[in-house]
Amino acid sequence: MRKFLFPMIVALPLLAGGCIAKTVVDVATLPVRAGAQAADWATTSQDESDRNYGRKMRKQEAREGKERRKQQKECEKRGGENCAYDGARASDPR
Repeated sequence: MRKFLFPMIVALPLLAGGCIAKTVVDVATLPVRAGAQAADWATTSQDESDRNYGRKMRKQEAREGKERRKQQKECEKRGGENCAYDGARASDPR
């Protein structure tokens, strides 16, 4: 039994050495990765900014379309005279 136990005990640190070294590296780089993640959460990327702007413009255009349809219906009820639309437009920076 001793013949098998001694070589196993001697080989154990050699076999586990990679795991310990990787754990030490992971622990050492954890604050750096956490800081990078926090910076990523705190800032808005250009892609996110573009996506948010597109969403905002689509909502604004939908509002404008509803307003135009409402105005057109009211105009038709009045007989269709003087139906120029002078409401908000999505491209106007009001």
